[in-house]
Amino acid sequence: MTRLELAIAWRYLRSRRGSKLLSLISVIAILGVTVAVSALIVIMGVMNGLQTDLREKILIGSPDIRVLVYGEDMTMTDWKTVEEKVKRQPGVVAVSPFVVTQALVGSKRHTYRETAFIQGLVPDGPGVPQVTSLRKRAVAGDFTFATLDGKHRGAVLGAKLASRLNVTPGIDSITVLTANPNKLDPVTGFPRPVLQTLEVTGIFETGMYEYDNSYVVVALDVAQELAQLDSAVTGLEVKTPTRKDAGPTAIKLADSLGMPYRVLDWEQQNGSLFSALKLEKLGMSIILMLIVLVAAFNIISTLIMVVTDKTREIGILRAMGMPARSIRRVFFAQGVVIGVTGTFAGLVLGLVASFVIGRGQLISLDPSVYFIDHLPVANDPTDVLLIIISSLAVAAVATIYPALQAARLYPVEAIRHE
Repeated sequence: MTRLELAIAWRYLRSRRGSKLLSLISVIAILGVTVAVSALIVIMGVMNGLQTDLREKILIGSPDIRVLVYGEDMTMTDWKTVEEKVKRQPGVVAVSPFVVTQALVGSKRHTYRETAFIQGLVPDGPGVPQVTSLRKRAVAGDFTFATLDGKHRGAVLGAKLASRLNVTPGIDSITVLTANPNKLDPVTGFPRPVLQTLEVTGIFETGMYEYDNSYVVVALDVAQELAQLDSAVTGLEVKTPTRKDAGPTAIKLADSLGMPYRVLDWEQQNGSLFSALKLEKLGMSIILMLIVLVAAFNIISTLIMVVTDKTREIGILRAMGMPARSIRRVFFAQGVVIGVTGTFAGLVLGLVASFVIGRGQLISLDPSVYFIDHLPVANDPTDVLLIIISSLAVAAVATIYPALQAARLYPVEAIRHE
């Protein structure tokens, strides 16, 4: 492309009467591209932020892999043997047993009771595997579950649950009532209840509403008593070097363990949630790409208006010997300038808006509905690059028809055009 072609393209972008300012229609076309690109960047960042934030918060208390068992009572009696097999599997960093059951929980000082999930973990200490990051989320006390009598009979509550029960670590106790439907009383025929009083030894806060609102963590043996499992456990928690390794490692574990064991990685444990987020991201991308297409029509209409307005000048250029391909390049350059300017402005605006919304936590959410308390934004460089390429490609394609229309003008007819 020659300097003459670029000079003519720039002249056609400017206002008349020697003004160096861009014409109004050029500004409108640039703003269309800017709005489209910035909207795409912000929305894609929001979708990525939701996905990343939810994943990180879910995995605070959910391991990379869970090894469970099929059966009526869904309990693993030979877990120590299975644990040794899992430890020998390449790609496994740490393994730990766990117990999960449900119970009625209340404060000793009040009559208020509510349901909660009881999770049993190995008490914290030297050599205890750190399968999840839940142990690092204690805001009061710790996960040793140590009580004043020298035993591990303590309970660590989620922050919101502790607030509702109005309990304080080291001062208050809670009552926990469970009933196993598989353990029936021979006299009454009803499930045999288990009632225990546990000292509140800690409080944790993850930022994940479900954990903070309804989880009580106790020592493994205490949970076994509450769930009436004797020496059995619910399953095993497994940690891998990275979350990307969880899927392949889970497949290998499933093959090596066989039936009646089932192995679930972190995506399978929360499959419906992450599938919904991926579908929403795809839907929003398609909808917002329509905005880019609208911006492309702005470019087309702008260039067609320029061709109509500059028909006589184009005819003079053709009569002076400028070839048709140079005319095409003039309008191609004009469209590319609009596309590049609008894309760059939209990129800057979108990244700045994403930064302000994400870091400033400007948009609050109801954690009981969305699991998180604010709208997170995380821009993926791959997504941003794809948006830029798509915008520039659409802008370039939009110049084809107006450029061909200008190049096909006959010099004599163009000069005589009024």
